[in-house]
Amino acid sequence: METNITICKNCEKELNENFEFCPHCGQKTKDELTIGVLFYNTISNYFSFDARFFKSFIPLMFKPGILAKRFIQGKRLLYLHPAQMYLFISVIFFFLFAIYSRDSVKKFDEVLEKGFKSDAILEFDSVPKRVTDSIEIRKIAESLKDDGVITGLKDEEFEQLDSILKESTQPKNITSMTFDYDKNKVDSLIAVGAPESEKLKAMGMPDDAGFLKRRFYRQLLKFQEQSGKGILQAFYDSIPISLFVLLPIFALILKLFFYRRGSFAHHLVFSFYFFSFLFTTFSIILLAELIFEIPGWIKWLVFLSTFFYLFLAIRHFYQQGYIISFIKTSITSFIYVIIVIPIAAFLVVMGSFLFY
Repeated sequence: METNITICKNCEKELNENFEFCPHCGQKTKDELTIGVLFYNTISNYFSFDARFFKSFIPLMFKPGILAKRFIQGKRLLYLHPAQMYLFISVIFFFLFAIYSRDSVKKFDEVLEKGFKSDAILEFDSVPKRVTDSIEIRKIAESLKDDGVITGLKDEEFEQLDSILKESTQPKNITSMTFDYDKNKVDSLIAVGAPESEKLKAMGMPDDAGFLKRRFYRQLLKFQEQSGKGILQAFYDSIPISLFVLLPIFALILKLFFYRRGSFAHHLVFSFYFFSFLFTTFSIILLAELIFEIPGWIKWLVFLSTFFYLFLAIRHFYQQGYIISFIKTSITSFIYVIIVIPIAAFLVVMGSFLFY
């Protein structure tokens, strides 16, 4: 019987035309390109959104530490790869977070804009507030003394009252409490379209400023030009990048507490799955918040449950006693929440300001 031979479109090697898949590269021999095939291949290739995801989801949510343990034991194809699961779930989480935070970003920008406008009124309005001159102040103080409203006032005490009235009625320089430069002058330079060098000089930037200081002054100028708009959005945009740093730091802390329980890659697998659980939990909360308002005590209860999830996950993955696992979980959480996250938050705030 004669065998019909065809050529694989992918690897260009010969194969039996009756084969459904190429024995050399594995591609389907009759894979007609349609819209469904196009998007399915995209999702499956980049996120492995297939049966493995659903096989991994239940153990991830309800069997803490088991998924990471089975992956370390060699069951690599049965479940979704930890890095792929983390990537896929984090994309969903930040998509929901962007929708959820949209209103807060808008309101924050509006508040900043109103704040800048109110400063402008106080600074540029011709008569924003009636300021009493020194002659009027003197007359008021003398009348109080002559009319007997204030009796027994010595000349020295009268002079002190005069100075107090002068100080209390002088216009306050609101800008000086916020920025250490003449904001009025910089606003004028911005209005006339002056070169950036002149505006930075008016802000007090020295000529020999280094890269970081020069960057800071430029961002401060941008902050004033845009009335602060976009700063909160820049902060939110920096969070995904910071989490890619926070995750290996979490794995490093686990390595310090369980240095005999495998290589750093083992702890990284555990961290990928744990962060995937966190993102899944927070995604559910955000999705529910978009539909109805969740009471605060339920949010705190969910947040507290993540600690016990971590405790059970560490107990199952590292195979240690309950007391030792609880102690190490508590110390790990304390170091991460009290020390690592605040430092990371500070760096994110500084980074979002310097690069927004």
